[in-house]
Amino acid sequence: MPIKNRLAEMHEEIAGWRRDIHQNPEILYETHRTSALVAGKLRDFDCDEVVTGIGRTGVVGVIRGKSDTAGRVVGLRADMDALPMQEQTGLAHASTIPGAMHACGHDGHTAMLLGAAKYLAETRNFDGTVVVIFQPAEEGGNGAEAMVKDGMMDRFGVQEVYAMHNNPGLAAGQFKIRPGPLLAAADTFEIHLEGRGGHAAKPHETVDTTVMLSQMIVALQTVVSRNTDPILQAVLSVTSVETSSKAFNVIPQAATIRGTVRTHSGEMRDLIERRLGEVVQGVAATFGGKAEVNYERGVPVTVNAEEPTRFAAEVATAVSGGCGEARMVMGGEDFSFMLEARPGAFIMIGNGDSAGLHHPEYDFNDEIIPAGCSWFAEMVERRMPAA
Repeated sequence: MPIKNRLAEMHEEIAGWRRDIHQNPEILYETHRTSALVAGKLRDFDCDEVVTGIGRTGVVGVIRGKSDTAGRVVGLRADMDALPMQEQTGLAHASTIPGAMHACGHDGHTAMLLGAAKYLAETRNFDGTVVVIFQPAEEGGNGAEAMVKDGMMDRFGVQEVYAMHNNPGLAAGQFKIRPGPLLAAADTFEIHLEGRGGHAAKPHETVDTTVMLSQMIVALQTVVSRNTDPILQAVLSVTSVETSSKAFNVIPQAATIRGTVRTHSGEMRDLIERRLGEVVQGVAATFGGKAEVNYERGVPVTVNAEEPTRFAAEVATAVSGGCGEARMVMGGEDFSFMLEARPGAFIMIGNGDSAGLHHPEYDFNDEIIPAGCSWFAEMVERRMPAA
């Protein structure tokens, strides 16, 4: 059965929830309206337990099956937060909040998991317990980590956990996944340089931070090209540079370089962090300056466990007729914190020919809602078949 009939019947209702969330985007942990909407609907669905305030503004719903002979507990996660950017779609359901927009499809993820929760609470045709997880602050706030640190996995007995993300450019309603590393660890760095400022007409009396930072940017490109195994994927990008002066005739006293590092293994992550620090200190010393490096580790690598990935692909094939092989990408995803705590998998669902993620003209494709809801629901019913 590709799409569950009941979920097909609910299509417009779920799309209505999605558009409402889209019109009222909330950033990071400020998902107060969205969290209240989610909790209210879970209570309306007669979930056995609804808990708010997990990871600050996260919501968890518990739905017990008709039986529980094996004590199995499966977690399903959706993210709720929007991005701090201005929407440019011109749609009737466009954001009503200036400077905030659902440009990554979290409105769709939340609506699809709500739809699956309603179906599962109505039918309860499974043996065990499903925990539906609605997470804030995926976009740079590590909301998944906050929920894990709040004890969510142990409190609700979650044994394995799954999530879905839409994929513009992949055919609408189609799926793809891969075992092992899928998305990258995402780290940031900030380098503070100190020289000796002075008049631009007397460079010999200064320690020129502008020249220093220019050489440093070039040298940093050798970390990936000459220090890492070319078979392994890694990215080091300098994304921002500024000095302490904006004058035409001043050599600045200080400068700052910012950027990001993306890796797919812990070994590569350690290597790049170490070499970045060594290169920075070496270049600064060469020019007679000083440097301070602040390296912040962000989300870890998103690693799909082997058996859960095979199972997720089987369910996706049952829903859509097939499941493709995903490529590793250098984007980051904080669901990785949940996958570090429990085995599970992260799957991609096609959004069709739409604008890309984080684009001001992006919109989630409501046509994929039945397929996404069906995958969530079928994951539960196949993983914990009714006794």
